[in-house]
Amino acid sequence: MESKRQQKFAGIIQEDLAAIFQREGMNYLPNTLVTITKVRVTPDLAIARVFLSFFNNANSQLSLATVKQHASEIRYKLGARIKDNARIVPQLEFFIDDTSEYVERMDKIFDKISKEDRQPDTEEGE
Repeated sequence: MESKRQQKFAGIIQEDLAAIFQREGMNYLPNTLVTITKVRVTPDLAIARVFLSFFNNANSQLSLATVKQHASEIRYKLGARIKDNARIVPQLEFFIDDTSEYVERMDKIFDKISKEDRQPDTEEGE
């Protein structure tokens, strides 16, 4: 369970990273919209796990690798934005947030189930 302090710090990081990706994202990933879906911070606030979602993109793994290559530059820009709110700038670890893919997959499964012929309920004692 995250403390209030962790949640507040994660919120600050999420907002500032969103602004960084909105302004600078085209430099890293042209024609791709990057969304920060979630940020989790360790109790000592030293590591921030950032979950990203990529839109208008064919290869999420390649995009994630590109973001990871620019991680130190992104961390530097984050540090410039949060210097008044934090003593240290956390290390950034980036991950793909596949929640939307999971939901899409589950929707397809439920659609398939609902389209299958239903077997009539059998009465007990027949």
